[in-house]
Amino acid sequence: MIEQELLLLGLLRQSPKHGYEIKQEIKKILSIFAGVDLKSIYYPLNVLEKRGLVAKHALKPTRRPERHVYSLTSKGKLRFDELLNKSFLNFKRPQFSLDLSLYFLDKIDPEIARRRMRGRMVILKGLSRELTQMIVSLKKKSSPHTLILEHNLQMLEAEYQFLSRLIKAL
Repeated sequence: MIEQELLLLGLLRQSPKHGYEIKQEIKKILSIFAGVDLKSIYYPLNVLEKRGLVAKHALKPTRRPERHVYSLTSKGKLRFDELLNKSFLNFKRPQFSLDLSLYFLDKIDPEIARRRMRGRMVILKGLSRELTQMIVSLKKKSSPHTLILEHNLQMLEAEYQFLSRLIKAL
């Protein structure tokens, strides 16, 4: 929950938002940068509200149903700062979905394993193209998020090279 907490508090640190707006921002932008996909944001927001980190205010725009806007409390700002500082020093090992499959690699026919890994490489190439396009687009806008995407691209490329070597070794 710490990553979710940092994510939600960070978005609200930017500005107050309603739930749907938070969900859209996570889906559109941060899932790419942070690999975070929250199925429901309302439960974690309610938990943060009960802990006094977030305040919820009803907003009744004209002719629309009432919506709740969430904002950061002063306690929430302190918690965000604390989590952000800790996250810079968090050295949790990166985990790739492939790792568990590779642990049991000796339990699958080598030809099937090679085919599956080639299939993964095709997907990695597609992701690399998408990331490259996003990087080019963001560089035109002078976005600081470009470095995050470049880091992700380097990791994709490293996995691609690893799989290439592994296929040859099988």
